[in-house]
Amino acid sequence: MSIRAAVLGTGQTDHRSKRLDVSMAGLCREAIDRALADAGVDWPQIDAVVLGKAPDLFEGVMMPELFLADAIGATGRPLLRVHTAGSVGGSTAVVASSLVRAGVHKRVLAVAFEKQSESNAMWALSIAPPFTMPVNAGAGGYFAPHIRSYIRRSGAPSHVGAMVAVKDRRNGALNPHAHLRQPEITLESVRASTMLWDPVRYDETCPSSDGACAVVIGDQEAAEASDRQVAWIRATAMRTEPTMFAGKDHVSPRAGREAAEALWRDAGITDPLDQIDAAEIYVPFSWFEPMWLENLGFAAPGEGWKLTESGETRIGGALPVNPSGGVLCSNPIGASGLLRFAEAAMQVMGRAGEHQVADVRTALGHAYGGGSQFFSMWVVGTTPQA
Repeated sequence: MSIRAAVLGTGQTDHRSKRLDVSMAGLCREAIDRALADAGVDWPQIDAVVLGKAPDLFEGVMMPELFLADAIGATGRPLLRVHTAGSVGGSTAVVASSLVRAGVHKRVLAVAFEKQSESNAMWALSIAPPFTMPVNAGAGGYFAPHIRSYIRRSGAPSHVGAMVAVKDRRNGALNPHAHLRQPEITLESVRASTMLWDPVRYDETCPSSDGACAVVIGDQEAAEASDRQVAWIRATAMRTEPTMFAGKDHVSPRAGREAAEALWRDAGITDPLDQIDAAEIYVPFSWFEPMWLENLGFAAPGEGWKLTESGETRIGGALPVNPSGGVLCSNPIGASGLLRFAEAAMQVMGRAGEHQVADVRTALGHAYGGGSQFFSMWVVGTTPQA
């Protein structure tokens, strides 16, 4: 049986389009220092460091973990690098938690970052790797056809995407770290914004952010020694599938469905919509909220948009989704997944500030990456898994 593990503390930077005030090392340390303080631990109590980073071309620095080792506290400690495209932040948390649950380390620091202002993510996403079909469309051009497919399948009305954007941007206005904070955004203003990739409008897409996130994960003894509420890790799951293959369902990828099924089983969740109190879901384009609600099993196929349209995904609804503002408000790609995991933990620990959802006992953190081919997720709770 694996050892119980918990999130002891979280930290994140202020996310902006350009953080010219800090280097990559300084960006990471900003998040790390906050996570250590939140966990009530110092460097001597950290046994290993796990670093997550999206494609190196996003900054044009190959293997940044090598020059970051000293700044992120890895000197004299084991250092692991994780890379699973946009889901990497979530995968980083899963790897770090695995080291604790396997009894290898007592406390592990997980950190992920992105400093997109130092390169060009659109160009980096449009390269043609050997032996693969060229896309040359960037993220928006790649995912827009999948969104159109979802709309055709489900019959979702055109305003649903704008509803998600309004909800998340208003939530982000409650989050002091969020890149985009737009309390005055309206359904009309979103629907009047420029069409970028049909049907995705300017206000329905994520920003390009500089930022970092860190979490400290400890074993049961470390968790029980804390004088504050911790977020017990009930279950984790990761699944992968190829970018393209015959019969691939881009609207509801099999890897996502199978990861969710494994997650709910291992966490003892039989009715996700009833048993999950808050969810931080990776939504870089607003239409992905109803798509992922179905992929994760919160709604039946073709029904996710109804959950969104009814208002049940707002703070105060049956399933508050992205109370932090989510990826639509802050998108340091390498850290975006870890932010979802950290924000889920913050909800459970009661440390989410103005965007805290009332009475959260169980929360979901979710991330996806690549061509909807990498999925990582966890369930955290106020009490450990029985």
